[in-house]
Amino acid sequence: MRAFMILGLLTLTACTQPPAMVGPITPQAAAAPFPQLQPLAPLLAQAQAPGRVNAQTAADLSSDADRLRSRAAALRGPVVAPDTRARMQRSIR
Repeated sequence: MRAFMILGLLTLTACTQPPAMVGPITPQAAAAPFPQLQPLAPLLAQAQAPGRVNAQTAADLSSDADRLRSRAAALRGPVVAPDTRARMQRSIR
């Protein structure tokens, strides 16, 4: 019985008009010319062009990465100092 009720509700929702996904089009937008399509070849050529990374940029990135790795290694240490941790453990017991 429950399946028939669900099927009936789904059937009724299929009969309604779907809501508008976009607001009404203004007269200015309706009268506007269609946008010009641009050729794809220049965009593809720009994407395949050699990058702007040179030896200096690579060295800078490498030094930045090394500095970040050392910061990450420093942050991997314990959050609570060992003597404070021992004191906290003694207080729990």
